[in-house]
Amino acid sequence: MESKTLPLYSQKQLAAHSSAEDCWVSLYQRKIYDVTRFLNEHPGGSQALLDYAGKDVTEIMKDEKEHEHSESAYEIMNDEYLVGYLATDEEERKLLGAADAVGETVEVRLDGKTGATGAAVATSEEFDSTVFVPEVPPEEKLSIATDYSRDYKRHKFLDLNKPLLWQVLFGSFTKDFYLDQVHRPRHYGRGSAPLFGNFLEPLSKTPWFMIPIVWLPVVIWHMYTALQHMNNTLAVFLFGVGVFVWTLIEYGLHRFLFHLDGYLPNNQVAYTVHFLLHGVHHYLPMDRFRLVMPPTLFVFLCTPFYKLVFALLPYYWACAGFAGGLLGYVCYDLTHYFLHHAKLPPYMRKLKRYHMEHHYKNYELGFGVTSWFWDKVFNTYLGDDAPLSKMKYD
Repeated sequence: MESKTLPLYSQKQLAAHSSAEDCWVSLYQRKIYDVTRFLNEHPGGSQALLDYAGKDVTEIMKDEKEHEHSESAYEIMNDEYLVGYLATDEEERKLLGAADAVGETVEVRLDGKTGATGAAVATSEEFDSTVFVPEVPPEEKLSIATDYSRDYKRHKFLDLNKPLLWQVLFGSFTKDFYLDQVHRPRHYGRGSAPLFGNFLEPLSKTPWFMIPIVWLPVVIWHMYTALQHMNNTLAVFLFGVGVFVWTLIEYGLHRFLFHLDGYLPNNQVAYTVHFLLHGVHHYLPMDRFRLVMPPTLFVFLCTPFYKLVFALLPYYWACAGFAGGLLGYVCYDLTHYFLHHAKLPPYMRKLKRYHMEHHYKNYELGFGVTSWFWDKVFNTYLGDDAPLSKMKYD
């Protein structure tokens, strides 16, 4: 069985993550957990965790006077929040010191062996996210940040230390090289890689919860309008038709617009549009804030469909159908986010693996996100025997 790898951190690095926006804790002076997104969900309140931000929580978790935690609590921590391991004094001295000297990262393997990647004490395995693989990498590897400098020196594509958009716009690479590199995943680590590098940066990020906040009221208003002015059974039927039609639109947009790829004009402006539309997601597939579609972009893409529906159907029929289609979109975007970042129930894990194989195995197949129904209809199903996408450039 393949050994899992996670980064190794010093005590000083752990202590640096000590705020409400960036909260890490350690357990048994060994395992490190990023509990930032758990703060507001903690039964004892966020302050109980913030008091121990950047510190070890072993004793307090065992303290019956405070709240003795169940075994399931420890399992949830390991499943959802484990981000690395705390170096022992000897590891800090031998490994982290060696890594600093060569500018590399340090990883610890769950079999107890440690090493500085690329240094004289290197681990026997090294995770390279830019290589397409038959099996999706385990989730803990997807949290290991790409070595920015080494990636740029090796691939001569984009430098993750600098704003990405301008590098694409003013680059001098060919279309083949751009398409080869942009579909080979990198991992930025914590936060999001700089896209604009200026005041426009916040506009490029969308938290997942913005999707239902913005669009569910629109769904409700259109459906309410339909129910008030037409036969309710027909309205519900048209709503269902709208949801079904969305699944086809989802497939079509993903395959023929987001993966326009080979039909791109051979110039940097076209690459830049492609990068903004979908390329950045394939380049950085685990970026939490560039996973769902910004509302402004969705308005632009949705408008032609909206006008078509209301041109073809009576107004109240169109309201019901459009409400169904828009709900389908909301479900799609939320599903997409959770496939990348949530621990899912068993019936969803196969769908998660299917979508992650689109990123890490073959980006030219597997265009369905909420299901693989249309992939099977149009012969783009990403099965176990599907070939790996070709890598043309080192």
